[in-house]
Amino acid sequence: MRPELAARLGENVPRYTSYPTAPHFHSGIDATIYRGWLETLERGAEVSLYLHVPYCDRLCWFCACHTKQTRHYKPVTEYLRSMHAEIATVARIVRGKAVVRAIHFGGGSPTMLRPEDMVTLGTVLRDSFDFLANPKISVEIDPNDMDQARLDALAEIGMTRASLGVQDFDPKVQKAINREQSFLQTKAVVDGVRSRGVESVNLDLLYGLPHQTRESVCSTVAQALTLEPDRMALFGYAHVPWFKKHQTMIDEAWLPDSAERFAQSQIAACLMLNAGYEAIGFDHFAKPGDALAKAARAGTLHRNFQGYTEDRCETLIGLGPSSIGRFRQGYTQNMPSTAEYGRMVADGGLAVVRGIAFSKDDRVRGWIIERLMCDFAFSAIDLVERFGEAGQRLLLKARSMALHDPARLLELDGDSFVVPAESRAFVRSIAAEFDRYLETGKARHSVAV
Repeated sequence: MRPELAARLGENVPRYTSYPTAPHFHSGIDATIYRGWLETLERGAEVSLYLHVPYCDRLCWFCACHTKQTRHYKPVTEYLRSMHAEIATVARIVRGKAVVRAIHFGGGSPTMLRPEDMVTLGTVLRDSFDFLANPKISVEIDPNDMDQARLDALAEIGMTRASLGVQDFDPKVQKAINREQSFLQTKAVVDGVRSRGVESVNLDLLYGLPHQTRESVCSTVAQALTLEPDRMALFGYAHVPWFKKHQTMIDEAWLPDSAERFAQSQIAACLMLNAGYEAIGFDHFAKPGDALAKAARAGTLHRNFQGYTEDRCETLIGLGPSSIGRFRQGYTQNMPSTAEYGRMVADGGLAVVRGIAFSKDDRVRGWIIERLMCDFAFSAIDLVERFGEAGQRLLLKARSMALHDPARLLELDGDSFVVPAESRAFVRSIAAEFDRYLETGKARHSVAV
């Protein structure tokens, strides 16, 4: 690796699943503004739903999600009662206008729901919203939760994509992150969802975990490939103990350094590419016939809080504590506290407590960042045609980067600005150059690679 690139391995920058990023959301966007954004949806608008389940029956020490551990089911029952109330309120506002194209169940652990509760939740959604004929329904699965009844429940709600958390199959690594899960457990769930007609299986893998080595990463990827997933995500472990206190359970002396993290990411990517998968953005891989790979080739790939997606809906409605939504006007986020969330949605209320409205500058910078993250390139002509003078100003910045940055992270190729192949692992750092908020914010971020 060129020395000027190696020096940037330890940079701390956002993951850019949104722009502006979540640390810049503020309380000026509240339930009243959110209600207005819902009311202005155009008739026939296609929307996606994100449902957040904020509970796990065990706490994985590597996790940075909004979740909490519970050994009792009563808090989950109370949460579901509040979720049903929020669904009813939002549906009353948008029914007859919005049509649901896709649903994503995330967490936390959605699969810790009892089978009957998962089926009821699916029924509530179907009864509350208008749906397209064949909606895409994705569920994040913890294989440790799964049994035949839960597999049947997921089939009953119409799951079309199963996303399984793997992280690493090495027992020493698993013990260090409090996530013990055998290959056979994972295989049983993959076989179970496929036998029930699920059309797409995704596996989530991590590099940069405690005690992880290149050899253990190779072994994990090799085992994962035997399951023939349609997609794989390869995430770098984000060590943010100042944000998630349970990560202090991980001794930092166990973590690989920046150079080793980079080597782990590259060797894992090579194994997937050699197996016939196509690289999607900087951390996803898919079989050539998968919808994500087709979107990447067509230039219609998008990025949201679930990562890379082929979902083209402009509107994402977030449901549940801490859920984030996206609208033409900006982002919203629900109250993270489950107890306070329940009080807010009772009797027809909404739970949004923060967010951000897009300025014209946000829109142009957000477009550049998304195209860099998805395509590793953007067209100068397209930029100016879309955004006029605002695009022209940022065109000058891009040109300066391409001509004067000694690291050569961005190059000018005809009318397009392109991230060269050897710099693609650093695309988050390149995107950060267009982030107006980064230098003024107080948020701390994970390392770039």
